[in-house]
Amino acid sequence: MQEPTALLAFAALSDATRLRIVRLLVRAGPEGLPAGAIGSAMAGATASRMSFHLKHLEHAGLVTARRDGRFVHYSAVFATLADILAFLMQDCCQGHPEICASALACACPTPAR
Repeated sequence: MQEPTALLAFAALSDATRLRIVRLLVRAGPEGLPAGAIGSAMAGATASRMSFHLKHLEHAGLVTARRDGRFVHYSAVFATLADILAFLMQDCCQGHPEICASALACACPTPAR
């Protein structure tokens, strides 16, 4: 990931609503959620407000939209999220990546059994 792309993603994530949307879509997994469900989860935000935030996230490459009849489903773009983590960690710890292991483990914790 190049710095301008990272800055675009960070700018999109710097808004509390957009950050909550991305986290919601990460929890939802690859299937994502319909726009209406996202709006409901965001304390009933108006459709126009949700559209604004979702378009901003889509422009930054953090979410993708797909039509399903009358509905639009949004999903997190996990590859972009992984690229952001890689961008942040690429020069980790001056050549001692074992120091960063705990940070990387937090990014994708092992599910409880």
